[in-house]
Amino acid sequence: MSSTERSHDHTACIKSALHNADLVCRRAGARLTPLRRQVLELVWQSHKPLGAYALMEMLQANSDRKRVAPPTVYRALDFLIEQRLIHKVHSLNAYLGCSNPRSDHSDALFICTQCGFTEEVPSHSIQQAINLSASQQRFTVQQKVLEIVGICGECRGSKG
Repeated sequence: MSSTERSHDHTACIKSALHNADLVCRRAGARLTPLRRQVLELVWQSHKPLGAYALMEMLQANSDRKRVAPPTVYRALDFLIEQRLIHKVHSLNAYLGCSNPRSDHSDALFICTQCGFTEEVPSHSIQQAINLSASQQRFTVQQKVLEIVGICGECRGSKG
């Protein structure tokens, strides 16, 4: 565990994410069911992307349910993506909490290959360049996912 993770208050982080989710869903007229809320809470337990099957196992371990079917988890994840409460990390086929779900924003995901820590970082200038290029090509952008893979400062610092 990195020193950044040790000093990070996950309880406050999760509480804030759930509060934001309540606000976002209320404004959208969407229903944050207990299962969707539980999936969101599990996604926020660390800043490392989690796969659907890992979430399914965690749900089963933390629940009275005997079995949670994959379609149930995927429907909850689809809802959370739709509400912009989580991001899908395509390169890892995993999910990460969105740190700013109340605004329409374009961020990049910095993914550490050593420890798995993933951080959402504003990327306005890069997104503007994508929009300009798309416009010049008469291309309509429907989704922008920018994932940058490398080694975080903590892991690079521990190497030497």
